[in-house]
Amino acid sequence: MDVRIGLQLYSVRQSLARDPWGTLTQIAEAGFTRLEAANHSARVDQGVGFGVGAAELRDQLRELGLSIVGCHINPLELDILPRALDYQAELGNNQIGCDIEFYPYGDRDSVLRRCETFNQVGALAHERGMRFYYHNHFQEFQRFGDEYVYDLIVANTDPELVFFQFDTYWMYRGGQNPIDWMERLADRVILLHQKDFPADAPQPLNLYDGVVSATENIDMAVFEERKDTRCFTEIGTGVLPIQDIVDAAAGLPNLDYLFLEQDHTTLSEIDSIRRSHDAFAASIDKISWP
Repeated sequence: MDVRIGLQLYSVRQSLARDPWGTLTQIAEAGFTRLEAANHSARVDQGVGFGVGAAELRDQLRELGLSIVGCHINPLELDILPRALDYQAELGNNQIGCDIEFYPYGDRDSVLRRCETFNQVGALAHERGMRFYYHNHFQEFQRFGDEYVYDLIVANTDPELVFFQFDTYWMYRGGQNPIDWMERLADRVILLHQKDFPADAPQPLNLYDGVVSATENIDMAVFEERKDTRCFTEIGTGVLPIQDIVDAAAGLPNLDYLFLEQDHTTLSEIDSIRRSHDAFAASIDKISWP
């Protein structure tokens, strides 16, 4: 199957804050057509941060040849989900995901409680003909006994209601091979995130190799403190095995999109996504753009 490519809008968050419509025009000019949004203010903003109704946003995006095909919702709380889901449905987007989750180290029950919330979110989405997906970072690859946190999430969420978006970069940074996880969870993987890791990074690829303890409590403060902005580079310009990842992705039966994402860059955000687009496309001859 062809791997369809999109852009996670977190990559251009500063540009969007300054000039949302101009930035969307530049995204389209860079060659992207499919977008994933990230709403980090879902308690006060039912949409995706553009300050307009869903129908108006859908029409304006369509004029640019763009569509939103996924959206992270944060905070992922049940009382605000109905209005957020209704907005996404009117926008024409049929899937939402969770953004970033932290689990107190050693507290297995906290993971299980959160899994129950994920099942409830999945049910709310399913009622509207939509899907819910879980997006990982690196902290899900701490162990509780013989199990990774991620193992617990997989085992305690309903496969009909909770799907997965693999962030391959963060899996590598958690000491994992995402291709192995693709083989294990092939039917539940519907989306991927792709970043890249520079050859001259100041940290090891595996954060548990001396940067973060595998047995410490990881919260947002620890996450931000240990995340070195110099450990990101434009996709296709670093050391991650992009071709192997795409080859594996092409075999996933239910994969919708592979989203390029740039957390940090030394370039302007627009120049960064252009470079990722071009380097990624040039290095992967199986990809047809857009």
